[in-house]
Amino acid sequence: MTHIIEVKQLKKSFDELEVLKGVSFDIQAGEVVAVIGPSGSGKSTMLRSLIHLEEVTGGTIRLLGQGLVEDGRYASGKDIRTITDRMGMVFQHFNLFPHLTVRANLELAPKTLKKDTAAGIRKRSMELLDKVGLLEKADVYPANLSGGQKQRVAIARALMMQPDILLFDEPTSALDPELTGEVLRVIKQLAQENMTMIIVTHEMGFAREVSDRVFFMDKGEIAEAGTPEQLFGNPQRERTRLFLQREKLEE
Repeated sequence: MTHIIEVKQLKKSFDELEVLKGVSFDIQAGEVVAVIGPSGSGKSTMLRSLIHLEEVTGGTIRLLGQGLVEDGRYASGKDIRTITDRMGMVFQHFNLFPHLTVRANLELAPKTLKKDTAAGIRKRSMELLDKVGLLEKADVYPANLSGGQKQRVAIARALMMQPDILLFDEPTSALDPELTGEVLRVIKQLAQENMTMIIVTHEMGFAREVSDRVFFMDKGEIAEAGTPEQLFGNPQRERTRLFLQREKLEE
């Protein structure tokens, strides 16, 4: 199996605060990894570092063998762009452009980067809107969509660039419970299509169902990693057990 992402000894500090303390992992092509853990454990910082929305203080990140950062030294600006363009990211708060229609939101980046002909880009945007069940909303503005619909548009927009890997940062935490299901269904479908994904989530049931592996992060490190069966069914670390017990009580 190909390692699509290799991360070694990733460190990140904000002034005196050490947010990532030597995080290391590999992810294979087609693998779905869920990242769980308490607030402030470094989950989002780790994810944002992979796509260069955060600059790390030390460590190595490679995508398909290409070094984004090697021992704390970043690649050139052009190479960074080439590497990060192979990843798509879906944020907690959608980040859609309010002044653009749904379709224009999807088509903006590929048109700007001249990824295809206008006709090719239009065809792809309509196919992806159909895939996420929003074809009839192509000419609507984001203000007229529900939170769940906005998040499905955000997923389609990330897919427009045909990424090798999709990163999700708490994709359902801004949604009402009844809208969460429609977003998780789309992510589940992508998992069935062997899309490589890293999903930071607080939805334990979803993490258990959709992921091949689960990382439990606590205090800036991966405290435990394993299959959903191992991690949820028989956690090895006291920190993991306590976190999962707390989550159960809050359900």
